[in-house]
Amino acid sequence: MPSPSVAITSKSTLLSAENLQRSFIVGQRRIEVLRGISVSVSRGEIIFLCGSSGAGKSTLLYTLAGLEKPEQGKVLFDNKELYRIGGRELSRIRNERMGFVFQSYHLLPELTALENVALPSLINGKAATQTAEKILGDVGLSHRLHHLPAELSGGEQQRVAIARSMINDPSIIFADEPTGNLDSKNGAMILNLLLDLVQQKGRTLLVVTHDPELAKRGDRRLMIVDGQLKL
Repeated sequence: MPSPSVAITSKSTLLSAENLQRSFIVGQRRIEVLRGISVSVSRGEIIFLCGSSGAGKSTLLYTLAGLEKPEQGKVLFDNKELYRIGGRELSRIRNERMGFVFQSYHLLPELTALENVALPSLINGKAATQTAEKILGDVGLSHRLHHLPAELSGGEQQRVAIARSMINDPSIIFADEPTGNLDSKNGAMILNLLLDLVQQKGRTLLVVTHDPELAKRGDRRLMIVDGQLKL
C-alpha cells in the first residue's frame, strides 16, 4: 500500500515522486526497499532523509536523482519525468541542474582539487577555471588548489566535493551521508558549510543521514520505515 505523500505548498514544486517501488534480490529472498513512496520537494527546501541502516534512504535519494530507475512509479524534476526522457537528456539534467556529494568523496585521484571541481563544467563544454577557484575559496581551500586528493585531509576532500557539486550552479544538491567518514568536529563543519552555501544561493538540498541531531537542521525530516515514509 503506498505511503502517504509528504509535501509543503508554500513554494513551487521542484521535485516529486509518485508510488516509487524498488526491491533487491538477496540470496533466495526479495527485499522490498521502497514500498510505494510518494514525496514532493519545494524549491529552496532543505530536507533530511532519516532511518535505520538498510531502510532505503540512499536508494530513495538515488532514485529521486535519476541514478536508479524504480521498478514502478515516476519521478518528476521541474515537470520532466526523469525515467521517460532519453539517456542523453537525463545526463544533461544531472550534470547541469543537480549536484552530488557522497560519503566517500569520489574525487579523481589523478586530478588536483581545482581540476576535480572544474570537471563537471568541462563535461558540458564550459571552461570554468575561474569559477572553480572562486568556489574553492568559498569553502576555504584557496591555498590547496593544486593539491591531489591524497594530499588532502578527509574534511578537505569533502570540501572539494562540495565545491564540485556547486560548479554548474545546480537547482538541487543531493548529499548521501556527507559527514559519514568524518569525525564529529569536521562533520559539523562540513554540514555548516553545505547549509550555508545552499541557503545563500536559495538552492534545494536533500541529505541522507542516520544522525537525528543533524536532521534537526533542515526544514523537514522524513523518516523511512519498512520502505515507506512516516509522517
